[in-house]
Amino acid sequence: MAEQTIDTGTNQLLCTIRDSVAIITLNRPEARNAYSPEIREALPAMINRMLDDPEVGALLLTGAGTAFCAGGDVKGMGDNKKIVITPEAKMRESKARHRGLTGPLVAAKKPTIAALPGAAAGAGMALALACDIRIAAESAFLSTGYARIGLSGDYGIAWLLMRAIGEARATELLLTCERIDIARAERLGIINRVVPDADLQQKAFELARQLANGPRIALRNIKANIADARRMDYLSAVDAEAERVYASSQTADHKEAVRAFVEKRPPVFRDR
Repeated sequence: MAEQTIDTGTNQLLCTIRDSVAIITLNRPEARNAYSPEIREALPAMINRMLDDPEVGALLLTGAGTAFCAGGDVKGMGDNKKIVITPEAKMRESKARHRGLTGPLVAAKKPTIAALPGAAAGAGMALALACDIRIAAESAFLSTGYARIGLSGDYGIAWLLMRAIGEARATELLLTCERIDIARAERLGIINRVVPDADLQQKAFELARQLANGPRIALRNIKANIADARRMDYLSAVDAEAERVYASSQTADHKEAVRAFVEKRPPVFRDR
């Protein structure tokens, strides 16, 4: 299938669709893909657009060059002399910006993957944690980073990190800003898979393509089951699972998977 290029409104963010996978690339390699005003505006809009696109089955987020995302652009912090805004308005804008970036990924019904070619720090680490699966190059590393510059965290980093590795480990990493090499990140459970640097984009895309062309209704229901498991008691979650597995059993994809199993061939899923 031909690759489709999507206009993001800025060359600091790239987006293409290939084989039902939306590949969103932060494109400020000279700044380790740190957030700029252009990226802050374009990235949430592109995430939402791709999540709403019926032709897209999975999202793959990555960074150009040798970094995933270094988080906020520290060089530009505090440069707001020309901006006149009340503290209340600033707080409203801040909350909307933070919710608007990682919120759609956490709530996404489609599979989301972060491919880390290098550093994921601060808000960049939060962005990666908001995705379902994280694949990293061997040379990548992570750091919460906030306390090092006198900040407490944003974009849901505490909630996301606690969900991934538990309270004790999350507290340690947020307080110390330790640089976490990728082998330790995998042991802690922050990273799902580690691959050689040269193989990262290919391996990440292969996984995204597999998910994008999988049984989409079943995958949506699986994500809903996981979300329920975080907030429901056991019996309520079991009941919700039962409802979804019944709904999944009525789909053409389920019937196709059964036929393919009997016929010893790969299934071709088409339900949307």
